[in-house]
Amino acid sequence: MRVECAEPGGADHLRRLAPRSRRTDRAGPILTQVSADGDHERATPTARTSLRPRLSARRFRGAAAPGPDPTETLETGVAVAAGLREPAGSPAATEALRRLAGLCGADAAGLVRPGLPDSWWGPGRADGLALAGRTRGRRLTEAGRTALPVGDGPVLVLAGEVGSAATRRAAAFVADALERARLADGEAEAEAARLRALRAQISPHFVYNALTTIASFVRSDPARARDLLETFAEFIRHSLAARGDYVPLAGEFRSVEAYLTLARAVLGERLRVQVRVAPEVLPVPVPVLALQPLVENAVQHGVERSADGGLVQVSGEAEGDVCVITVDDDGPGMSPEHARDVLAGTAEGAGLALVNVDRRLRAVYGPDHGLVIETAPGAGTRIVLRIPRFQPGVVI
Repeated sequence: MRVECAEPGGADHLRRLAPRSRRTDRAGPILTQVSADGDHERATPTARTSLRPRLSARRFRGAAAPGPDPTETLETGVAVAAGLREPAGSPAATEALRRLAGLCGADAAGLVRPGLPDSWWGPGRADGLALAGRTRGRRLTEAGRTALPVGDGPVLVLAGEVGSAATRRAAAFVADALERARLADGEAEAEAARLRALRAQISPHFVYNALTTIASFVRSDPARARDLLETFAEFIRHSLAARGDYVPLAGEFRSVEAYLTLARAVLGERLRVQVRVAPEVLPVPVPVLALQPLVENAVQHGVERSADGGLVQVSGEAEGDVCVITVDDDGPGMSPEHARDVLAGTAEGAGLALVNVDRRLRAVYGPDHGLVIETAPGAGTRIVLRIPRFQPGVVI
């Protein structure tokens, strides 16, 4: 965890985590910036690890020089890795084995995984699978076929005149592809769990107050009650029923506007709102529920706790290839220590939604793209998101 601050008047000593000017809209302490990765310098940003296994341009035959088209060999290797991540026994997995056999010079290839359908390409399926069943953790060669374990459980079978070096190289490649597929599946499951947690954390108190407020207008102002009920339905639809991992930023802002409309109906003039978003960032894909929990946090901790209410400002703008989103409130703020605890997930009774958003952003975009909190006691709170406008693999 890193906390960066400066003494009043010492702005030159404040090291910014994002290239954004310091707040100057009111007097008070210089804001402290807190991010969840503060123990490490960012001299060399860490690139997100690719899920593609590394593959030499040389074919698995072990030839000293690459073939006439090494690019084709690499593309074939990438296709093999992608196919091995498909369901066992599927046509895609069979095609991957065909390509793998071509790289190795094998007549047939098979992959046996405990508890999953067997994948096989080429002749001699029954004999090859029988040999795989007898490996018991060791390499076996019989009647021109070689079976060898690749990791914990799976067994690769190659048939034909395939050298030992090529066999080992193929086994290592398959093991790497399967391990990366396992990690990718685990990451996807963790992301789904974080999203479920965010949806489960929608405040029951807010839902109760919103419905009570709507009910209070049924007789006195039926038109407003109807409008608020439609707004409530839109808010619930986005929060609970959104499909897919990503939505356009425009969808997140619609959800925020629905939430703020309901919150203003509940809080009345105590809640003041400003929302500004540049048109060029509206199509940017963002993780579902990346923004609304931050706005809800600003209302709960920056406005509801003040007898006089407060102002919540939400903005989105482009800075080159980055979309910068900020959520400001002019509430009581917090100490740097508490802000650090919030992002670490150790703040008692608060901050779980922020932690989930922060971890989801880092999982998708890399460690340099988590939440940044700018705050100080008595100076309000600003939460900043910096999201790449174009990110490989992030599609709607």
